[in-house]
Amino acid sequence: MPARVALVTGASRGIGRAIAEGLASVGMDVGVLGRDEAALRETADAVERVGASACVATADVRDLEQVRAAVERVEMTVGPIDLLVNNAGMIEADAVPIWEAEPAEWWDVVEANVRGPFHCLQAVVPGMVERGGGRVIDLASGASTRDSADYSAYYASKTALLRLGASVHAAGYDLGLRAFEVAPGVVRTQMTGGMAVHADRTEWTDVADVVELVVACARGDLDAWSGRFLRAGADDVDTLRETAPALTDDARTLRLRPYSDDDPVA
Repeated sequence: MPARVALVTGASRGIGRAIAEGLASVGMDVGVLGRDEAALRETADAVERVGASACVATADVRDLEQVRAAVERVEMTVGPIDLLVNNAGMIEADAVPIWEAEPAEWWDVVEANVRGPFHCLQAVVPGMVERGGGRVIDLASGASTRDSADYSAYYASKTALLRLGASVHAAGYDLGLRAFEVAPGVVRTQMTGGMAVHADRTEWTDVADVVELVVACARGDLDAWSGRFLRAGADDVDTLRETAPALTDDARTLRLRPYSDDDPVA
């Protein structure tokens, strides 16, 4: 069954706002969560302009009690949440090796990108299970699947985020839960626009491609891809539907690659 009520974190601007508006455009009511109440109100106004209901819920996702209060507010205002979009996140300011990273900033990134989604799962998913199911979409990254010489907090946290989604899938599939790891590519946002690594970039992922994937997941069109990695701008929704029957157990998942057929840890 398609989702009816979404909670989108980090919805005050950028990709989060675009997702909130996109979900509203296909008939979903949306709770918008973030720390900037004025900016969230602008997102909510955009949601309401297309005829959907919206609820502004201010919270820092790193604070569990704030998240729980925000979820309660959304569910009392627009109804039970059956789609959670973990979009809120951050990246460190400087691209340096891990031994040069500023410790407090490093942990701030990990807390925003891992602890935050964990808190949202804790606050939202039990209700989904009680009602027979729901969907979780994590805004993952290409950084989730490869190594890097810098931005170690971001890379570590985005890899961990894939593991959170995989855990939801493994523990909750038979309970009606579906989880998707959607990498947005490189969308031009306030965050990416300020990164030195993208200073000379001329090609950007269209945020509409991100919204299209999220909407397809929300509608249940890609349930066969639960627990797997999807990439906006590269993955085509129709192709994903067509290839779903041929998926192997470990397709688009994080796995250790064996060094040979007789590798003892394969």
